[in-house]
Amino acid sequence: MLSSSPPLFATRRQFIRGASLLGLASTSPSTQLLLNASQIAPDLQPSTPPTTPIKHRAPLAAGVFYFLPAGSIRARGWLQRQLRIQANGLGGHLDETWADVGPNSGWLGGNGESWERGPYFLDGLIPLAWQLDDATLKAKAQKFIDWTLEHQAENGMIGPQSNSDWWPRIVMLKALTQYHELTGDLRVVPVMDKYFRYQLAALPARPLIDWGKFRWQDNLLSVIWLYNRTGSAYLLDLAKLLHQQGYDWIAEYESFPYKQKITAEFLHLSEGNGLKDLALATHGVNNGQAIKTGPAWSLVSGNAADRAAVLKMIDELHRYHGLPNGMFSCDEHLAGLNPSQGSELCTVVEYMFSLEQSLTINGDPSLGDRLERLAFNALPGAFTDDMWAHQYNQEPNQVECSLHHKPWTTDGPESNLYGLEPNFGCCTANFHQGWPKFTNSLFLLSGVQGSDEHDGLVAAAYAPCEVHTILGGTSIRIVEETDYPFRGHVLLTVDPAAPIHFPLQLRIPAWAAGTTITVNGRKIDPPPPSSFARIDRTWNAGDRVEITFPMAPRISRWFNNSIAVERGPLVFSYGVAESWVKLRDRGMTADWQVFPANEWNYALSVDANSLGKNIGTTETEIGEFPFARRHAPVQLHVKARRLNEWRAEDGVAAPVPLSPAQTNESEETITLIPYAAAKLRITAFPQSS
Repeated sequence: MLSSSPPLFATRRQFIRGASLLGLASTSPSTQLLLNASQIAPDLQPSTPPTTPIKHRAPLAAGVFYFLPAGSIRARGWLQRQLRIQANGLGGHLDETWADVGPNSGWLGGNGESWERGPYFLDGLIPLAWQLDDATLKAKAQKFIDWTLEHQAENGMIGPQSNSDWWPRIVMLKALTQYHELTGDLRVVPVMDKYFRYQLAALPARPLIDWGKFRWQDNLLSVIWLYNRTGSAYLLDLAKLLHQQGYDWIAEYESFPYKQKITAEFLHLSEGNGLKDLALATHGVNNGQAIKTGPAWSLVSGNAADRAAVLKMIDELHRYHGLPNGMFSCDEHLAGLNPSQGSELCTVVEYMFSLEQSLTINGDPSLGDRLERLAFNALPGAFTDDMWAHQYNQEPNQVECSLHHKPWTTDGPESNLYGLEPNFGCCTANFHQGWPKFTNSLFLLSGVQGSDEHDGLVAAAYAPCEVHTILGGTSIRIVEETDYPFRGHVLLTVDPAAPIHFPLQLRIPAWAAGTTITVNGRKIDPPPPSSFARIDRTWNAGDRVEITFPMAPRISRWFNNSIAVERGPLVFSYGVAESWVKLRDRGMTADWQVFPANEWNYALSVDANSLGKNIGTTETEIGEFPFARRHAPVQLHVKARRLNEWRAEDGVAAPVPLSPAQTNESEETITLIPYAAAKLRITAFPQSS
């Protein structure tokens, strides 16, 4: 079966792999340049220690918030265990078992894969390695970094000479910015400066195309990063040129045209249109990356409408393609509201990155809500517990993971298998950024551009961590102790090196009406949901802030008036019994099919008025694997009835029946577990009448 993949599957692999060859004719042999510290121009020397936050330099517009430098936040508790699981799994060993990022990678000077996979791998490996202070992982990342920095072409180009596509360089630039913040390596800024000068000169004759055209906003972020450190005026010219050549995402979403499930026929993929604008504009990963376009561009344009565009884009995507796990459907292209449709793992991590970036610029607390929903549901939901295998596509209503063509719009039959590189290897290389970048976004800086007098800190998302930063010249440590999202209690201990006055802002999710906050045991005024509670005071060592979020179950409405059950930021699913069948060994890992071992077709006997009576809660200890089914730290017990006419076809759950649904079956109690703990699951249920 595997040796005779269907034509559409082969076409998908071919048109993406073919993109790695774009622009070969424009690449000319060039002398390689090795830079050392003595060659760095004085005006490009880093002027700020990596531990000090850097704000946007005029004439860039101010952000509402700013990132702390990479490495300022260290995971603790269950989050640290999750990062270690990633490091012990594919995240830390991919180069040992997958040739595309192995020693023959083009990004190590070899003649192997030379397009996006090396940079993708590095973009997550760098923050993971330094988060864990893991010498082995650092050494793996350093090989890619050193080769890139030491083999810059005389004209300024970076990367393998086998292609000149702008897109993979965009990813490598993201990796370099993180690496510089973590290490202060003096080579990074001059290499980026020389590259951007080359790009500005080359773009008029060799403009952005295909993936680079649709993902130009990621290029823009690295340009802004460098401008904030050097102030070189040409970088603003480059930013405007990228905007001019890049796809106009803001205009697309002003009158969003893609309100239906996108099919291969609609895109005319059989005619070779995989890289045409229509296919790329409806491509899930492109849309996930595009969400940050408005806020990123607003830093240059100064336009408030650009900054607000992120909310419009998210609203349109979720109105027409939204799923209960926080994602929009995209398997591979936008696929409508049916919860049996899937979402690509690349889109999950890129959507998270877009939300992290947008939150710093726009400051809307709803972006933090969406980030947590993805981080605690869709992100871990695409992996085995040990992170040695992942899916390309995940489905909220996923009742089988097997070699079927349905329900994929433009993907192939391996799409929801768990394995090394199911369907296509981009997600294998790219998934690594999810957890470490989320960790680096838990706390942000608030402050006025050009001044540090009113700087403060912002708890933008919640997970156990430790923060080390500097405000107004004073070192500050904050320890966050919590089992959130599995529990509702958060304890922050603030330890400044000396008493210091600054505001601490706490994000209050939209679902969290009734949240209570105390400072050293004294309650403050109850904050409204969907806001930032602001505590403006002089902080002393040992000050304690306690937050208690309400964790009562609630329901939300989805496709065909179906219901999903939520508690805090977690979405809950009925975990279908799983039968795992190994398809083949893949080096250090394997590819797996998963088949259902019991019935799954239930309608829930709950409504908004009977939640307290019909849903019970059991809490247990968070285990070694936080999102594992066998030790699910929260379980909900729900009244339900079988709905026999709701069945699967070719391994795919039929569209969820319209609610209310009629059934004569007797009522029983079923157990729901966190979405990510159930590898086979029902998440959007009919409601029984």
